[in-house]
Amino acid sequence: QVQLVESGGGLVQPGESLRLSCAASGSIFSINDMGWYRQAPEKQRELVATITSAGSTVYRFSVKGRFTISRDNAKNTVYLQMNSLKPEDTAVYYCNAQVRSTWYSAGYPYWGQGTQVTVSS
Repeated sequence: QVQLVESGGGLVQPGESLRLSCAASGSIFSINDMGWYRQAPEKQRELVATITSAGSTVYRFSVKGRFTISRDNAKNTVYLQMNSLKPEDTAVYYCNAQVRSTWYSAGYPYWGQGTQVTVSS
């Protein structure tokens, strides 16, 4: 089994910053893509950013230039640096990892439990 544990959420004012972390542990051979998603009340979960094992990134248009995704492959950890936060960034943020448990297995998606980010004055 694989566990993803997120940390770093909280309440901040508009314009401030937060850094989210997500550490994967358990039966891990390697991790393909890792990413962050978010879900606001009464809205569908949406992609925020993803990063491949080689470091290639994709961002949601509304967070480009403000958010930065990175990962530490040695620690099986993905980060999301969020700057210039806006009220519309308020949501529960979930991390996702495509984990291979053995050399011959395909990547299987795992999710973290979610961490609340609230941006309000």
